[in-house]
Amino acid sequence: MFGSTKKFHFVIGLLLTANFAMTQNSKINTIQYASFDTYPVYLNGDLGVNYTSNKTTVKLWSPNVEEARINLYKQGNDGEAIATKSLDYDAKTGVWQIVLDGNYHNTYYTLQVKNKGNWSKEMPDPYAKGVGVNGNRGLIFDSKLTNPSNWNTDKQPELKSVSDIILYEAHVRDFSIDPSSGIKNKGKFLGLTEKNTKNSFGEATGLAHLQELGITHLHLLPVFDYKSIDETSLDKNQYNWGYDPQNYNSLEGSYSTNPFDGLVRMQEYKQMVMALHEAKIRLVMDVVYNHTSSTDIFDQLVPGYYYRSWPDGKRSDATACGNEFASDRIMARQFMLESLKYWVKEYHVDGFRFDLMAVHDIETMNTISAALKEIDPTIFLYGEGWTAGNSPLPIEKRALKNNAKKLNDISVFSDDIRDGVKGHWSNVTEKGFVSGNPNYKEVIQFGIVASTNHPQIKYDSKRGYAQFPYSDSPTKVIGYVSCHDNNTLYDKLKIANPKATEKELVQMDKLANTIILTSQSIPFLHMGVEMKRTKMGVENSYKSPDSINKIDWNWKHENKELVQYYENLIVLRNNHPAFKMTSEKMIQEHLEFLTINDFLLVGYTLKNNANGDKWKNIRVYFNGDEKEAKQTLDGTWKIVCDGEIINQNGIETIKNQSITIPGRSAVILYQE
Repeated sequence: MFGSTKKFHFVIGLLLTANFAMTQNSKINTIQYASFDTYPVYLNGDLGVNYTSNKTTVKLWSPNVEEARINLYKQGNDGEAIATKSLDYDAKTGVWQIVLDGNYHNTYYTLQVKNKGNWSKEMPDPYAKGVGVNGNRGLIFDSKLTNPSNWNTDKQPELKSVSDIILYEAHVRDFSIDPSSGIKNKGKFLGLTEKNTKNSFGEATGLAHLQELGITHLHLLPVFDYKSIDETSLDKNQYNWGYDPQNYNSLEGSYSTNPFDGLVRMQEYKQMVMALHEAKIRLVMDVVYNHTSSTDIFDQLVPGYYYRSWPDGKRSDATACGNEFASDRIMARQFMLESLKYWVKEYHVDGFRFDLMAVHDIETMNTISAALKEIDPTIFLYGEGWTAGNSPLPIEKRALKNNAKKLNDISVFSDDIRDGVKGHWSNVTEKGFVSGNPNYKEVIQFGIVASTNHPQIKYDSKRGYAQFPYSDSPTKVIGYVSCHDNNTLYDKLKIANPKATEKELVQMDKLANTIILTSQSIPFLHMGVEMKRTKMGVENSYKSPDSINKIDWNWKHENKELVQYYENLIVLRNNHPAFKMTSEKMIQEHLEFLTINDFLLVGYTLKNNANGDKWKNIRVYFNGDEKEAKQTLDGTWKIVCDGEIINQNGIETIKNQSITIPGRSAVILYQE
């Protein structure tokens, strides 16, 4: 960051050696480092609070400050400190440390450092694993006392193959806050534990609905402690998605039944994890290491180190949120690594989705992948392969979608298939393939083969999509058409097709996610898409009220045929490995596109028992035109999807005849 000559570093080295004896294990640090690169590093994995019933050790890595102290409190907010103690400094490691003798379980604390003669604000340490209300004080606690009675027997659901994954994105509050959910603990972690809940028509809601639907992984929007919600005033019905991190290793208090007791959120989150696992659903945590809600989180205690800057000293902002995490610095990388390992080990989390993953460097992401796979080989990692602005991190080092081949066991979202199916995200009135845009046929085909290299795809470096095959494995790409960002699928279709009838909108909806769930990528569904979820046309609802964001579980009754279609579509994918091929080579050998001179009709065959499928050949058609299309078939075929319904046992058998593909519909057939 701050350049210096070799001679200068040599002089600094002599000074460090000369001063080492007098500064090691002292309460004052007199060493000032010329650059972040010269800071000592500490990779022992025990920064923060380490509790035992006999003593608690607190460690803070901050090599460039003069003093450090801890303030102890009886409660998570209000009240004066019951004690203030100085920390000792080890110049060799850059770590400040104190040992508190005795049992400090359920004691709150803050840390402060003196920098250039001034004391910082009181803050939890960056590694704080528990916090009080609003996250302003850390919590010392015995983690065993937060475990449900049978936590040690918690068992994650079986996952035979990564290709079996079906992701479903939800928000804790949206999931249960509406009265129609029939859920008692509305907007809470515990809302996801309740069984056999019903809507006004007696139909399954909540956890039971997820089981009916057949997903494998529930992706929850951020549940770590975030800043925008005032946990002392939850009666005000505040709302936020949670992409404003405050304490990365602690849980959000507004999702607990008592945010004033730092232990309650941990207990209830673990209950939620267990309930999901018992329901055969794995949990994905949405993590936002790319930026923080304010720079105080790191800057108050470790000034400057954890954020990237341009050569002129100005903070970089590839996140469009005011700051950018410096993942390529060794201790920043270590922070991410230790944080993720903690969530896996302490809370049994089964996967992570990385927000603006391309802000992070490839080396860091691959280091994380290797470490987490060592703990749990079935853990699933994926993220957004883009940034929201420029960064000092060189493009070739970023965890970009276009660098997917450099990422090890990490998947990237496909904005190609997303925009090709429904129209470009930034032009809300643009139509996509499913509503008659003839410019996206090759993008759809590119998405079907999960952005891998296929001999029938025409790649063109001059166009925005399908420029080149950036993936080398179908499991490294996430296929989706909607998520929390931008309009819901239903709203986008309605805005782009203002004259369409409800029936036509449903046809487009079905076609959109039929493309996703029969493509070779890992499918991702936005919660409520199966029941025409609407946010009333609000595109960026991150702080909109419940009236915009909530799931109205009575939508399930109003759209029961659509819900049934989604359930059957997921069963079709689950039962047929041909839709879940595991390698680029397998796709090249078994997926053949039909030559069709129609920009709104895609057809392909999954041939020769692809991936060991019991069906010898599967024929898939996608018709994006409002008009029906006809195709001639040789041999005997059974129709399992006719655009309206899906029946695994076959709807109709046809032989040597033409078939009609209804407008805005998918048709799927097979030969035994």
